Amino acid sequence: MLVYTVGTFDLLHVGHVALLEQCRTFGDELIVGIAADSVVNAYKPNVPVIPLDQRREMLEALRCVDAVRPYYELEYVSACRELNVDVFVIGEDWGSNVHNLDVEAFLKNKGKKVVQVFYNTRNSSTAIKQRVMDQNSLPHLAGKRRSAEQQISQI
Repeated sequence: MLVYTVGTFDLLHVGHVALLEQCRTFGDELIVGIAADSVVNAYKPNVPVIPLDQRREMLEALRCVDAVRPYYELEYVSACRELNVDVFVIGEDWGSNVHNLDVEAFLKNKGKKVVQVFYNTRNSSTAIKQRVMDQNSLPHLAGKRRSAEQQISQI
């Protein structure tokens, strides 16, 4: 059984790994669709911090992931058709956007499964980004940042 899931996977963290390991339990092979920056711009306020090629490389390094394929349009039917997906895994924030409803209808018509999973609350890319911004705004760290920057520039 072929399992397919999609996402941005920016700032890969333990929550992503837990999600992908759970996806793998639904079948024999896991393929991950990874959103290109232009796709992310269509539905999120911030572009990824990590470039697409590096996000792809990190996902490919995970033993629970069999293949990674970028997608450049916000639609999932073509990949599900091309891959002959048996199980499509969606997150708790899936929603009822047209591109989501289209793939659900396509898969239901083909007798395939859509499985919704809940995210691991241990971390999120948004939370990581916020912590970094918060740390950079702390006055007592300003001197340490300048010192580290000077050390790096001397290398």
